[in-house]
Amino acid sequence: MQTFQTLGLSEKLVQSVTKLGFTNPTPIQEKAIPVLLQGTKDFIGLAQTGTGKTAAFGLPLLQVVNPQFKQPSALIICPTRELCLQITADLKKFQQGSETIQVTAVYGGASIVLQIKDLKRGTQIVVATPGRLIDLIERRAINLENIEYVVLDEADEMLNMGFQEDIEFILQNTPKRESTWLFSATMPPEIRKVSKRYMESPVEVTIGKVNEGNSSIDHQFYQTQHHNRYEVLKRIIDFNPGMFGIIFARTKADAQEVAEKLTREGYDIDAIHGDLTQAQRDKVMGAFRERVLKLLVATDVAARGIDVKDITHVINYELPDDTEVYTHRSGRTGRAGRSGLCVSIVTPKEMYRLKQIERLVGTRFHRMDIPSGKDVCRKQFFHFTDKLLQADITHGEYETYVPMLREKFQEVSKEEILKRVAALEFDRFLKYYENASDLNVSGSQGLSRAEGKGGREGRDRRQQGSGGYQRLFVNLGTKDGFYKASLLQFILDMSDLPKAVLGKVDLKEKNSWIEVELRSAPKMIKSLDGKSFKGRRIRMNDADQNSFSKKR
Repeated sequence: MQTFQTLGLSEKLVQSVTKLGFTNPTPIQEKAIPVLLQGTKDFIGLAQTGTGKTAAFGLPLLQVVNPQFKQPSALIICPTRELCLQITADLKKFQQGSETIQVTAVYGGASIVLQIKDLKRGTQIVVATPGRLIDLIERRAINLENIEYVVLDEADEMLNMGFQEDIEFILQNTPKRESTWLFSATMPPEIRKVSKRYMESPVEVTIGKVNEGNSSIDHQFYQTQHHNRYEVLKRIIDFNPGMFGIIFARTKADAQEVAEKLTREGYDIDAIHGDLTQAQRDKVMGAFRERVLKLLVATDVAARGIDVKDITHVINYELPDDTEVYTHRSGRTGRAGRSGLCVSIVTPKEMYRLKQIERLVGTRFHRMDIPSGKDVCRKQFFHFTDKLLQADITHGEYETYVPMLREKFQEVSKEEILKRVAALEFDRFLKYYENASDLNVSGSQGLSRAEGKGGREGRDRRQQGSGGYQRLFVNLGTKDGFYKASLLQFILDMSDLPKAVLGKVDLKEKNSWIEVELRSAPKMIKSLDGKSFKGRRIRMNDADQNSFSKKR
């Protein structure tokens, strides 16, 4: 069995990781570190989140970077502020206080002036989000001329978020780089194109199969009708009283609505989505990390880069529009070798999409029965009795109160005391679930609809191609700050429609043309036409009725 020492790491770094509690390298670390320590080879590492990728590139980087050189010589690019801060903190931990290599984080949502001051003090490694790094390049506040090593972490997520042009711009501005290290959970065609353009004969390592799910995660699903989705979510939460998890919703409106409903019903929960300011986001994430909040509702974009330890459950309130996104959602649990649960709530019509995800992840999903009201109450009761028996009574002056309690309850039997305690704790659950209905959908009903109607509709739609779509014009484009991914997210959030209804998108400087399924086009027009964006009135209509379309 390999050790960190046999991989070629310096004694100092080996001592650091040992103090941090790392015993043996993970598979990605075992394969990546010897290659990266050479410092001259391009590298592609494909592995799921939570498999130790930060140490896989961070430890070699700390060893190959020259501490005497006070200009940036290594650049780590990642999709989000959270991941940027996490990588920076990890690199500092790996040095165990003797920070001979300076690491500086630059990201949006914080003072660029202070970040420029940090860079001027001298640093060897810069950890950056693409947008803020480009701002610094354009202000001439950072010099990439001497960058030798470029790391692209969570590369697939960056491309999903529309950062491809930014990444290519950054790579073009690092002409002296010795090697490029790319780490990703999946390998979409866009990443393959970037690697061919900017990397030379890269060493490629795949841990597991490409897109394969983490084997320590149990994938489960509950099938119900659409109108019961929220009630099923409540039952899953109530049936797992020790849950510490993330609930994924498709849109920011859904995330906010679910969080508000559960908060009103007494759950320790909050939402994280694109409408929050950075300060609000930091506050929510801080409360979640400290476990003041036991549940977090998030959209896919807002959850990029979230890395919180010991998450027990990931719940897909709605399946993602993009099947590959499922891998990133599920990867929030089952990290660092621990087991986790990824639970999906699906309707009969969504079963064909679940089958697609099964094939992508390469794992069979387990169908679970939605707990009955009695099941929930029974589970809560046992959880409470366990807590009661495990309560620490060694601290505090409880003995002082025993005589008073004995006197107070001298006419009450032990059985009655226990019943009263149970009544105080379970009255809400017992009343709520007293006449709870069965929310399950029969297996044969769900499967026949999914494979018959749902699957057939999907095939018909693919065969129709552009013929099954209506082409819409909208007066929004790159001049408004949109790139393709952000425009799609904007119109889907505004219309509350799934990504599956969209066809081709033609994004121009001032206007765009979007193909939308015939039956969904009227709803999209109604949702956007006449609304405002940055003080400007949005126009959306049938492209054939628009003069811009005819001129083309």
